[in-house]
Amino acid sequence: MALYDKVTPYFKPKASRALNIAPADRYRKLWRFAIMITSIISIIPLVIMTVVNYYDDQRAYRAEMEHRISQILSNTQRTLEMIIEGRRSALTMVINEKGYDELSCGDCLNQTLINLKRSYGGFVDLGLIDSDGTQKRYSGPYNLEGKNYKEQQWFQEVSLRDVYVSDVFMGYRNFPHFVITVKSDMDGGDFFVLRATLDMDLISQQIYSIDLDARTDAFIINQLGVLQTASKFYGNVLDEPGIIVPFHSRNKIVINEQAEGGKKITQGYIYIKGTPFILMASTRLENPLRHWISRRSELIWLLFIMMVIIVIVIVSRTTYMVNRLRSSDERQAKAFHNMEYTSKMATIGRMSASVAHEINNPLAIINEKAGLLKDIVSFTDEFPNKDKSLGLLTAVEDSVERCSKVTHRLLGFSRRMDIRKELIDMEHLMKEVVGFVGKEAEHRNITINYDIEANVSAIESDRGQLQQVFLNIVNNGIAAVADGGTIDIAVSRAENGYVAVTVKDNGTGISEENLKHIFEPFYSTKGEFGTGLGLSITNDIVEKLGGYIAVDSKLRKGTSFTITLPPVSKGTLE
Repeated sequence: MALYDKVTPYFKPKASRALNIAPADRYRKLWRFAIMITSIISIIPLVIMTVVNYYDDQRAYRAEMEHRISQILSNTQRTLEMIIEGRRSALTMVINEKGYDELSCGDCLNQTLINLKRSYGGFVDLGLIDSDGTQKRYSGPYNLEGKNYKEQQWFQEVSLRDVYVSDVFMGYRNFPHFVITVKSDMDGGDFFVLRATLDMDLISQQIYSIDLDARTDAFIINQLGVLQTASKFYGNVLDEPGIIVPFHSRNKIVINEQAEGGKKITQGYIYIKGTPFILMASTRLENPLRHWISRRSELIWLLFIMMVIIVIVIVSRTTYMVNRLRSSDERQAKAFHNMEYTSKMATIGRMSASVAHEINNPLAIINEKAGLLKDIVSFTDEFPNKDKSLGLLTAVEDSVERCSKVTHRLLGFSRRMDIRKELIDMEHLMKEVVGFVGKEAEHRNITINYDIEANVSAIESDRGQLQQVFLNIVNNGIAAVADGGTIDIAVSRAENGYVAVTVKDNGTGISEENLKHIFEPFYSTKGEFGTGLGLSITNDIVEKLGGYIAVDSKLRKGTSFTITLPPVSKGTLE
């Protein structure tokens, strides 16, 4: 925006119309049009190529994630099915070969458990259960012989299906496990069940062995959405994270860019044959832009450098051309207005001097005649109404003296046309300036307060120019305050022998947006009643005298101007 503001300076519409100066919109349009045309020709093709590459990269990235999830599901599914099917087959072989009588006698069940652990691993215990659900024989680390499982879901399921693999549950053992149960019929229509408890670590280790990065997760849920293994993103075993159970399918399903918590993921699942388990895998996609940048960093840097060079060339050349046009118009307008303003002020100064001189002569005659009449009345013993006449003559002399002070101030102000340095007492100067607007302030009941710091050094500068500066500041303050308002004038010492003069009012204040423009030529907040040159010229005068102006303003609270002047001015206006 700084460059934009520099290229398109502010011109008041009123001033532009009056002097036939092109309005600010002309420079803005010219600048925008030149940059737009050259940018379309130079940059748009590069941008199109970049966008095409970006979308191609995203398609490839999504396809890569789909393939990775598909591989995880396929490989892990085969492994899990082999593990579970192998142990289920072993139990079927045991129950078919040995039968109920052999398994229920002696140490047969214990030896069977030892053989299964040695050959397959993962077995925790074995139980021989009759058709009433009572565990007749038990081999394992717990005292579970005699337990009745008739009301357990797995017992009811195996009674109907012959072979059953359960969900993960805690049970009497109080640790996550699942069971594989096999039913065998007996003579007379009775049956018995061989039940094996398997440690869930047998399954979990297969999940943990998958090489997963920080954004990828693999886990198992059951058909109720309960976690059967711990998940990186969803929780621990037997937690219910609220995952929607996917519909049953014999094949693996991969869903790309499924929204989850405002993020994009690639998610897939597959049912494990012969079990209630659903294997799920998901990966959280990176931010598309970040991913593309990381993969195409060299290309992006090259593109960025090319675009920067193109933009620099376009903006610099366009700015140069528009600035040349703008500067030419601005110098012409400013020179014309300065000339007009200077001519106007010179005319006013000459008229003021002429009027003051013409008034001073009659005032001198009136004062002289009033003095003569006063002497005559004083020395005439029997003058009728002597005291009243003397009082009236004294009032005439006082009025003449008051008029004389006004004309002398006017003459002092008009002498600013004759540029010269002199020693100036700032307290006297400020009171002299206020004298020009004293009547208006008195008429509007505006209070003017002085705070003059003791031992403030006099400065050497141009009296006329300082009168012009402070008269403009005080006038602005009077215009800003309402009737009954207050203006505070403070004179104090600053660093390095400088003198600071602060003029503060409690008027309407200036908004932040207008505050940064108040010293620009032709900028005015007074509408049709302002020329927009007062503060601009005031600032120029102060800077050329070696000082500076600081402004502090808040809407509806007032404005404070602080003019800091050097002990000896650096120069004067020509």
